[in-house]
Amino acid sequence: MAIRVDRMKLRIPPGEFAAYIFDLDGTLVDTMGLHRRAWNAALRRAGFRRPLGERYFHSLGGIPTRRVLEILSRRFGPRFDPHGVLRRKETLFGRWQARARRIAPVVAFARKVAATHPVAVASGGPRRFVVRSLRLADLSALFPVVVTSDDVARGKPAPDMLLLAARLLKVPPGNCLVFEDAAPGIAAAKAAGMTVARVPVSRSTARQRGR
Repeated sequence: MAIRVDRMKLRIPPGEFAAYIFDLDGTLVDTMGLHRRAWNAALRRAGFRRPLGERYFHSLGGIPTRRVLEILSRRFGPRFDPHGVLRRKETLFGRWQARARRIAPVVAFARKVAATHPVAVASGGPRRFVVRSLRLADLSALFPVVVTSDDVARGKPAPDMLLLAARLLKVPPGNCLVFEDAAPGIAAAKAAGMTVARVPVSRSTARQRGR
């Protein structure tokens, strides 16, 4: 089975699944471009002129913010003020968050399976942003279980977040289908023993993916 996302096919693996777990950013809601734009604006404000490229940024998708700060600290060196940059980034993202659009085919599939199966969100973002994104996208009622990086010691690509979601859904991990758009989340799903449906990188906010 295949559904289309921005003229690209999303292929649903065959089989019977007892539950469905969805990443948020880049999977249900097209926020990745806004996140990247906010990071790059915060870095420029801090005096760093080298932006995060789209491919490099997408490779960080799903990784908890605290881990992203460690990675960027190594990339930008001792002048990098992680907490100052993060505060600016979060302020900007919060200001722009309402601009994000739902990734309609994935949301439509989630609504369809939620009528007959348990569903959850497992996102590497902080809970306050995850909850707000779901509310802004009118998806809060769809997902009774929401797991974020605040709920586990290890974020993606570790499987902890997805295993917790499966436990809360009361479904064995091997019976879950996970929707993910980035390599860390896909690695987490495989480490959890779950099947993965890879969501193609959305292009609908390409114009917002500024330097």
